[in-house]
Amino acid sequence: MVEIPTTLNTKTSMNTAWLGYLQLCYRLRGGRTVLAHRRHQGPLLVQRSFHPEGDVCHSYIIHPPGGVVGGDRLQLEVNVEPGAHALLTTPAAAKFYRSAGALAHQQQTFTVAAGASLEFLPMETILHGRSRTALYNSFRLGAGARLCAWDIVCLGRPGSGDHFEQGDCLQDLVIEREGVRLVHERLNLVHGDPLLTRPWGLGGHPAIGTLVATPAPESLEGMLREAVTVAPGLHLGITRIGDVLLLRCLGPGAEAVRGVLEQSWALLREPIMDRVPVPPRIWKT
Repeated sequence: MVEIPTTLNTKTSMNTAWLGYLQLCYRLRGGRTVLAHRRHQGPLLVQRSFHPEGDVCHSYIIHPPGGVVGGDRLQLEVNVEPGAHALLTTPAAAKFYRSAGALAHQQQTFTVAAGASLEFLPMETILHGRSRTALYNSFRLGAGARLCAWDIVCLGRPGSGDHFEQGDCLQDLVIEREGVRLVHERLNLVHGDPLLTRPWGLGGHPAIGTLVATPAPESLEGMLREAVTVAPGLHLGITRIGDVLLLRCLGPGAEAVRGVLEQSWALLREPIMDRVPVPPRIWKT
């Protein structure tokens, strides 16, 4: 369990930082997955859970303030118990605003037990100019656990004149199975760094999408390359590390990148999760 710092539980004149902490536990009960335990502190909570597929639990995570500033911390801890299947999404983008110097932290830890399944499909994260952010995603998988997760990061809002000036963000992704590390990627995004503009990096694209899926049959790479529609202005890459499939997309904005990831998820869900795609209702509103 992540320890909750008591010094960040409220906003005061001495300390204006928020802690948003949410702990969720999904359990198989009576033939379907239920949200058996939840605990939250501060502005991070589950809006509601649904069962549109009967036995899979769909949950919507919300952050009512709508934005994160320097010094704020968001911590999400999810446990999916043996045999359970949870799908988590968010109804709105996460926004990280300018900082006077302090880092804003988002730490998300997922433990998926043996034979359990997790789909984590949030809306985009928008990093405004002058924001300073650290984003950590860690997935700990048991034997036979199934995972499909994506992440979309937007550097500024170019349509509104925000080009991520003087912003920086550290992204860290870890996937482990039975204690063995399968993937560990770290991306350091700093305004002005050639990585953001050169062809060997992001090529000037402000929106970055990453999808990971495991265990992935070898035939999936070819199937995705043939089936996924990539519009002009988007760039798609598909790689494999062991039985982990990684799909990356660069584009001009969140909507276009999310469209590619949603299409890819719909194609992957049956071979990875053994289920036909049932999009969360919130995606249609």
